[in-house]
Amino acid sequence: MWEGIDGSRVVAHFPPEDTYNANLMPEELGKHERNNREAGIVDVAISLFGMGDGGGGPKEEHVERGLRCAALNGCPPVTFGFAQDAMDRIAEQEADLDVWRGELYFEMHRATYTTQAAQKLANRRAEEALRAAEMLCAAAFAAGRGKYPAAELTSLWKSLLLCQFHDIIPGSSIHRVYEESGALVRGVAEKAHALAAKAAATMLAKKKDALTLFNPSSTPFSGVVSLPAGWAGAKCACGGALPAQKDGKNTIVQVEVPPRSFATLYREAARTSRQDGASRQDGASSRDLLAGARIVLENDRVKYEIDPKTLRVVRALDKDCGRAFITPARPGNAIALYDDHPHAFDAWDIDEYLYDMPVAAPEVLSAEPFSGPVRSGLRATFRIGSSVFRQEIRLDAGSKRLDFATETDDWRESHKLLRAAFPLDVSADDARFEIQYGTVARPTHDNTKWEYAQFESCAHRYADLSEPDFGVALLNDSKYGYRAKGSELSISLLRASTEPDPIADKGAHRFAYAILPHERDLAHTDEVVKAAAELNQGVERLEGFAATGEGCALPEPLPVALEGEGVDLAVLKKAEDSDDLVVRLVETRGRRAEATLTAARHSSLVTRHFSKATPILANELAETGAPLALPAKLSFRPFEIKTLRLSL
Repeated sequence: MWEGIDGSRVVAHFPPEDTYNANLMPEELGKHERNNREAGIVDVAISLFGMGDGGGGPKEEHVERGLRCAALNGCPPVTFGFAQDAMDRIAEQEADLDVWRGELYFEMHRATYTTQAAQKLANRRAEEALRAAEMLCAAAFAAGRGKYPAAELTSLWKSLLLCQFHDIIPGSSIHRVYEESGALVRGVAEKAHALAAKAAATMLAKKKDALTLFNPSSTPFSGVVSLPAGWAGAKCACGGALPAQKDGKNTIVQVEVPPRSFATLYREAARTSRQDGASRQDGASSRDLLAGARIVLENDRVKYEIDPKTLRVVRALDKDCGRAFITPARPGNAIALYDDHPHAFDAWDIDEYLYDMPVAAPEVLSAEPFSGPVRSGLRATFRIGSSVFRQEIRLDAGSKRLDFATETDDWRESHKLLRAAFPLDVSADDARFEIQYGTVARPTHDNTKWEYAQFESCAHRYADLSEPDFGVALLNDSKYGYRAKGSELSISLLRASTEPDPIADKGAHRFAYAILPHERDLAHTDEVVKAAAELNQGVERLEGFAATGEGCALPEPLPVALEGEGVDLAVLKKAEDSDDLVVRLVETRGRRAEATLTAARHSSLVTRHFSKATPILANELAETGAPLALPAKLSFRPFEIKTLRLSL
């Protein structure tokens, strides 16, 4: 029995034959008996036979061998059937089976978290776009503003899920696969955004010189957005002018968008602040900076000092907590290029000796500071190995998150790995890594071979190192490969394998990573989840539309509201077989929680009012509990997922 982070269990089966390319030969089938650790309890095993990974296709000889082994003396008897039948038979022995709690770390193929970066970037954006599209389409349906585009969304999900199968998303396919799958997944994101915009427009009023933002996340969006072309400034729905700043050809403003809500900005002919240099280095030239002056990025909450000669963060102070978490002795943003020659499986593997083989550090070619009421930072160009990068290190007003927005027009390496490391003044036996709907802890030490083997681990949007009262997270917008050893968090950025794709990842890339200090550990704060959503999910944009309400109050777009700390309204969609809606709620902190799900009866946008919520399976095929009247008070176990069907 395999127990997940939420305490739920499933039957798990490792075929004793230890292969997914079985041939149904008697000598191979005998391994099911010899290698069965549960002999005497479980008397059935699955043979994954056929050509290709996972038994991709049986040939005539496979079927013939299976028939001959149905009752062959000295050979385990073979019967053809469905895997579910065997799993059900194993489940009958549940009371006698051991329980494995938590993840099973696979000690191979760690490079699949990084190889083919463009595909991983497209995948992340498509996942987010589909979530927002489902939410807005369900809201428009509940508002009686049109038909729910079920067929279109199903088609987009199938395309995305196809490209999440191996060997596509791991980066271990031939080059042609990425020419086709990359275009397919980027198209998923584009079409999902179009569906979201179409649905949102039905709930908004057309209005020239207006920009409406929708925040699909369960945490407030406090971030920077670019204004439409030609806008010099903006004001909020209440009429107050927002601080604006020129950013190249664009103008940027900092906005607040409540969870699962609209915010409308209106064009303002305000003057914008220019970027004439950071406050502590006014008039400093690129040559002066490279000669030794440090860049100080500071606001009321945090202070960072950056060495423009190396782009390293030499000091970092969280003013809210009074904690210095990066010191000159061990500076952060330590970018390095490593020699990457795995013993086998070029696109799949990273070997542990790699971290002892750095071959290059950044050579900074130029560095220019900028500052303003919205954002301050440093724009730099550096060469590392055979490739040239541009990196914008930036701190937004009122934020503690330091971003490293990075791009290159031509990644030219072969058998190299680019990484960035952040040694931290934080002590913890475990680091936490985000997985789907939760986090998993992994040791930061190497006491055992098992722990040593976790030298590169998978995470989604962040990894975090925390003491009970303070922590630091390393976030990303499209990466998955992390390392957490001692008090250092690091992230893999780009690889350059040559087999099976001889030109894997060569060319242009854009990505961002960030560090965020925070009070308390992840079980007691949503600050890291909020920052991850801002860096990744962001907001949906609708130019030329306004949300209308009374005064500053804008209407609630969703037909349900959720109140409760640490609980995420992760999914809102129409049911597959009725006009009900389906909502998925997730406890994200890893602790017990209470939340209240309420029908948004007083929203001017909602015409279909939902009165009850019925617990159902995640696949919507069966009810798992009695209906609850709305508003419904819900109790959550750590990391528990609840899927509910909302009925009129």
